[in-house]
Amino acid sequence: MKMLQLAVCVSLVSASTSVIAGPAEEAGAVVDQWSATYSANDRDALVKLYTPDALLLGTTDQVATRGTEAIREYFVALEKGGRRNIKEKDTIVLGDNAVVVAGFYDFSRKEQNYEPRPSRYTMVVVKRDGRWMIAHHHSSPRAATRQ
Repeated sequence: MKMLQLAVCVSLVSASTSVIAGPAEEAGAVVDQWSATYSANDRDALVKLYTPDALLLGTTDQVATRGTEAIREYFVALEKGGRRNIKEKDTIVLGDNAVVVAGFYDFSRKEQNYEPRPSRYTMVVVKRDGRWMIAHHHSSPRAATRQ
């Protein structure tokens, strides 16, 4: 009987640890949420994914965008409709509270007939006060061929 109880306990512990996400999974989920929120054209929810002091180097901007209000203004075009489609996502865990997520995505805008614009991105996702948020986001156009 004790062996059966021990086996059940080990099974329960094993099952519960396999569903616990680590920093890579949690940060990756923020990037997935970012993509879905962008595609839902919900600017307010998108801005809430960034830390208050976040730095955004946007695909179509000529200057660095810092802080909540500036990031909200950068994404004003979402009111007209936009989509993101993550093509590739890699993570590098820097520590328990910081992860780099990088890869490729296509974004498109309604006003441009949703023509895909291939881009690359890097995000630094940090855990603050128990919540994973984007502290740094860089996006730039992806060249059609290697130059």
